This record gives sequence, structure tokens and C-alpha cells, in this order.
Amino acid sequence: MEKFKSVDNLISQLKPSEPVYCIRRNSIQVASKYFQKKFPGKILYAVKTNPNPVVLDAIINSGINEFDVASIKEIQQIKKIKPDAKCYYMHTIKNRESIREAYFKYDVKSFSLDSKDELIKIIESTDQAKDLDLFIRVSVSNEHAEIDLSKKFGAATSEAIGLLRLAKQHAIKVGLSFHVGSQCMHPISYTKGIVEIGKIIKKTKIIPDFINVGGGFPTIYPDLIPQSLDNYINEIKKGLSNLKLAKLPKIICEPGRSIVAESGSTIVKVILRKKQKLYINDGTYGTLFDGGVPNIVYPSRLITNGRIISKKMTSFDFYGPTCDSMDYMKGPFILPNNIKEGDYIELGQLGAYGLTFRTNFNGFYSDNIFEVEDEPIMTMYDKEARKEFLVA
Repeated sequence: MEKFKSVDNLISQLKPSEPVYCIRRNSIQVASKYFQKKFPGKILYAVKTNPNPVVLDAIINSGINEFDVASIKEIQQIKKIKPDAKCYYMHTIKNRESIREAYFKYDVKSFSLDSKDELIKIIESTDQAKDLDLFIRVSVSNEHAEIDLSKKFGAATSEAIGLLRLAKQHAIKVGLSFHVGSQCMHPISYTKGIVEIGKIIKKTKIIPDFINVGGGFPTIYPDLIPQSLDNYINEIKKGLSNLKLAKLPKIICEPGRSIVAESGSTIVKVILRKKQKLYINDGTYGTLFDGGVPNIVYPSRLITNGRIISKKMTSFDFYGPTCDSMDYMKGPFILPNNIKEGDYIELGQLGAYGLTFRTNFNGFYSDNIFEVEDEPIMTMYDKEARKEFLVA
């Protein structure tokens, strides 16, 4: 993969007509090392967030060797890069063929479930295996999340009690897990999730071998500025302490967005300007999906290429290149007022989900991916922290 010192240097040399995606290995290392140093347990990278081989290689080289996977394809991707990596099949709804292949071909022993029927599928598909780690996913409030996952996944606490008892009969180890929702904006959500875990432990008298606090750890966007990640991790530690267990189970988390978001950005080109509407060459059917449906506002900057830029800033909304009116990003994206056709804009925080959501709709698709060495537009880490975790 070709590498450039900076985004500006890349644009100056290539002057691309199609969208360009940029990867920053250093940003991945900083976030990964942060979690490894601060989190009181095991880190599983959520592969769905960004499965690009360069990203996975950077994560593995930073010291994370265990992964939250949701499909056979993701397991194959991980095993191709690191055959001895441990995969946890944490999607609670899997077909029998996938369960069987994961267990017998790829030596996956850890499975998540949130229903009795799924438990039966796992038991039968592994031929009554005696070496399974089974995780019961509990439904918890997603009230502070930008993207709610609770409607689709998780068993109610009352149901999880029975599931834990059943799983205990068929597993060598059992775990309780929850997910507070994607881009969780308040650390109290983790305490509330741990409280639900405590209720199940109290009712069943079963101390799980694992407590998995899931993902949801946030990154920073112009209109979504969370508390420090230290506050999230301290909240988790406090919640676990309040369980008052003689010995804590092994603790697991599944960060995705918070590890890779800052590492990626997309460079788009302005095709047309209509007053405060900018028509650009990438959109919601490309890397910018999150800018449309959940209306996440990406940090943005105009790449000057040496020309004079207006000091007056204006709010713009974006339209992508397809013929679909849903290819729309409300923003607001704050850019210089004299932006015009042919200008390049860098949109940040696209290391999370940018690459995974691309489609070929209308024939618009770009796979131009490069490495850059400059800093992201926005970061959760100050200079001292970045220096510490890059050296580590």
C-alpha cells in the first residue's frame, strides 16, 4: 500500500478524481495501547468496525490478538492474517452451518446467545461439544447511545436467568454480556448494565466465568464530544466493585469504533455547489453511510492546495454522487465560504464503518486506499498521551 506523509501531500501528488480513503497506523496503535493499559481485562477487537487487512495487521502488531467476530467471513479474515488468533463468535443469531464450520474448521469455542433456540442450535451444531464457552447476552438500556442495538439483541433479565442455568449444564465456562449501544455518550450506561448482571448472579447463585461489558466506547465528532475514556473505564471498575463478589470473573470488552475511528478519513471532491449544498463524489452508498442514516457529523476541512481560503465559514450539507435522494448528509459541515467545484475536502473519523458500508450502487465505487502519517482532524488523546502510547 502506497504511503504519504500527509493528506495534503497525497492530494498534491495524485489529484484524484475518485474518493480516496486514508489509513493511519499510528492512530490505531495509540487507541489500542490505551485500552490494553487502562481496561481491567481482555480486549476483543470488533472486526465488523473495520476489517481492512492493514487495519487488522496494525491492531495485531499493537498487541491485540483476540477478536469479536460476527460471521464465517470475518473468522476467515482473521485466521488468514493470524492463524492462532482467538475468535469469539459474539453474534447472537447464527445459522447452523456457520456454527458448525466455526467450531470444527476454525476451532472457535466461544459463542454468544440470547434465546433457548440459539442455545439448542449451538449444542446440536457442535455435536454436543463439552468444551464450549457460552455467553448469555442480556438486554440493557441503550438510552445514551447514538445507535440503539437493544431492539434486536439481548434477552430480558428474567429470560437470561433461565438461559444461564441451561447454558451452565452444557458449557465448560459461561459468561454474561451486554452492549450499551454504539457511540455511548454517558459512562453511567455501563454501571446500569453491570447492575443487571448482578441481578442475574444474585438470582441464580451462579458466578459466571466471564463478564463481557461489550462495546459502545465512543469517539469524538464535532457535535458528539464524550467524556474522557478514563471516565468510562473508571465507571466500569466502580460497577464491578459494587457487585461485591469474593473473586471477580474475567472481564472482557469489545471496542471497535473507539479503536479505529480516528485512523481513517475519506478525501472527497466537490462536483457542484448549489448555494449551501455541496455535491461530492462519495456519499451514503459509499464510505459516508453514517453521515446519512444516523446523521453523524464528520469533522471536515478544506484541502487548500495553496489557494487563498476565505476566513468566513459557512454551514453546508452534502449530497453524494448517486441518483438516489437518500444519498444525503445533513451535517452541518463547516467549511470556508469560497469552496467551489474541484476542491478537495477531508472528512475524518471514518476508520469506523467507512470501508465496511461501501456498495456499488449506480456504479460508484472507489477502492483507492493509502496510508498517511499525519494526525487525524480530531482526537480523544492529547499530545502527551499520543506520545506515551506510540512509544509503548
